Amino acid sequence: MSESEKARKQRKKRENAPHHRKRKIMSSTLSDKLKERYGTRSLPVREGDEVEVMRGSFKGHVDNVAQIDRKSEKVYIEDVTVQKADESKEPHGIHPSNLRIVDLDLSDPWRKEKVENISEEGEE
Repeated sequence: MSESEKARKQRKKRENAPHHRKRKIMSSTLSDKLKERYGTRSLPVREGDEVEVMRGSFKGHVDNVAQIDRKSEKVYIEDVTVQKADESKEPHGIHPSNLRIVDLDLSDPWRKEKVENISEEGEE
């Protein structure tokens, strides 16, 4: 059986996706330098990655990822805040499709190995 083409069903499937599938949904494109180095267009965003905002009022802002919310599909970046009516500041979530990964956080050995495997597959 084929997947439904109805937008409502597509949104529902994406919204109710399990955690391991949401990880892949939360991917951003890589900078040209990283694309060439690792041989892939995009990777899932992680805390600690340095990203550049490509769309919206924070366009051009480059900073590290502070938090990721897979439920609402938002990425929170350091120093990307919105001022509320009571003068307090609140972190502003950005969808990963509007981000570009500038620098990867490879402090996790598992992720480092995965990224290197991807680059080796691209060379073959």
